[in-house]
Amino acid sequence: MTLPHRLHSSNLSLVQLANALNVSGRKMVMASASLPFPLQEGSTLPDALFSHQGEVPWRPLSPCGELRDSRCFSQSVVLRGISREQQVRGETPSVLHACPTGDEVLGKYIYSHFPATLSAVHVAQTPSKVLTPYPQLFTAAINRQGHLAAAGAPSGGGVESMPVLSALQSSPVLHNVLRNLHKDVTCLDLRKFNSFLSAGTEVDDFKDALEELRTLSQCYKMNFDLDESEDESDME
Repeated sequence: MTLPHRLHSSNLSLVQLANALNVSGRKMVMASASLPFPLQEGSTLPDALFSHQGEVPWRPLSPCGELRDSRCFSQSVVLRGISREQQVRGETPSVLHACPTGDEVLGKYIYSHFPATLSAVHVAQTPSKVLTPYPQLFTAAINRQGHLAAAGAPSGGGVESMPVLSALQSSPVLHNVLRNLHKDVTCLDLRKFNSFLSAGTEVDDFKDALEELRTLSQCYKMNFDLDESEDESDME
């Protein structure tokens, strides 16, 4: 997820990435990934993305639920394991196929799904290694390079590397996650946790932390005019 930003040649450092995702006090992000990225053997990046126009081919890694629509504040999307030859295609059956670089292909694809989102995208050639002790959880349809093997073609043994599409997103989904966490923790009776209090935790400090958690959850609301009754109930 952070490979491009850890390279000396990167135009966007990890610090700059963190600042871009931390707009308006939003200190948390959700992570998603496609392991492996569904690239057909002998195919190209425009072909793969064009076949997934309905929805992005990743699944959430964070326990926040899936992002069902295009509402997202900011995000960093990284696709690694795509060789230079696979990043573009000479023919132009679509807008994606007409792009001259892999970064532009991925950028246009992400923009089509998140048109109002500040997005940083990067395509890297280095694949993700999955050698021992990484468990071989892949089906026979995945070849050694992590590509979808052609129909009837042998897989050629265990997977050694694979292309990976990953995303870090500052998403409104986190509003409910943080809000529910605040409600659950508020219901706790600290007197039942003697070790917690004996460690030096002050009740007032605990209440301050709860208020900070509630404030953080508000940072992820798309519309502050909505759910006013819910927010008022949180304060009771």
